[in-house]
Parts: sequence; C-alpha cells; structure tokens
Amino acid sequence: QLHRSKKIDFIEQFNEKLLVKQENENLQIIDVRTGDRTEVPSSHFMTPSAFIFLYENQLFLTFRQRNVAVWNFRGEKVTSFEDHTLWHQDCNTNNIYITSQQDLIISYCKQQDGSELGSINVSNILNGSCVARVRTRQGNIKDRMALEDVTALFYNEERNEIYTGNRDGKVHVWSN
Repeated sequence: QLHRSKKIDFIEQFNEKLLVKQENENLQIIDVRTGDRTEVPSSHFMTPSAFIFLYENQLFLTFRQRNVAVWNFRGEKVTSFEDHTLWHQDCNTNNIYITSQQDLIISYCKQQDGSELGSINVSNILNGSCVARVRTRQGNIKDRMALEDVTALFYNEERNEIYTGNRDGKVHVWSN
C-alpha cells in the first residue's frame, strides 16, 4: 500500500515485476499481471543508489554505500560478496561490468589491506566468491597509475581483456 504523503524513492520494472520503494517504508514487489504483492522490510532492504537486472537468472543487483547484493523477486537476498567493496561511495555503473552469461561481476574495488589504490575484482554473482583480482605489483609505477582514480571499466569477453579509464584521461588494458 502506498502512502500519499511519503516520497517515492524509486520505481523499477523488470519484466512483470514492479519494485516500488517509498521513503522509510518497506520495498514492495508487485506482479503487474496477477497483482500479487511481496513486502520486504525496510530494515532488510535500504534504498540503493543503482540497480542492474539479471534477466537470465531472474535476479537483480543492488548497489548501496560501496556494497553489492543480489536479490530475488521474493525479496530475499541471495548473495553477499566476500571481497567486493566498491571504490566509490555512491556507485554508478561506469565502474561495473556484468558478463553476458550474467555469472561474473567485474568492478573497481577497495583493497582489503586498506591500500590507497583500488583493485579490479572479479566475483561470482551466484555465490559471492572472488575468482580473480587485479592489483599493482610492488614498485610498478605504470600499474599504480593505471589503478589510480579509475572512472570507467569495460570487459571484452572475446579477448578476455579489461579496459580501465582514469581521471587523467588514460586508458589501460589488462590481459593475461
């Protein structure tokens, strides 16, 4: 049930599911064909800064305060990531790539050791495990500059290459 006097935080539609979230209220997942409604308590689902819908898996990713989570349309969080803390506080999808199989997420992340440099983390979307990480080698100035202030990221699946762009206008290619 919507409250007339409360701000709508977001409305998103993924296939037949409509997600509606009002300020300080529960998330409502409404099936637009049947009218069935699922409510997710606001204590479990905070308003994210971005979404990505995973059509293949009928799941959606949310991004909030450097954290990524995977949800199903029953309102259940199905995946938390073991080492995938995003670099930027307010995420946008420029630094995130989802593979065409929708099984991997590749993002510019903070390193667990507290380094001032970021890393590129590759994680399994379905189980949250980190499967690969790109970080600088000790003393390698070129790598260090390439992982500083990353503002855009792309993965070429055919060539198995990650492209990053940074605040200084430089593009770096990471490959095996």
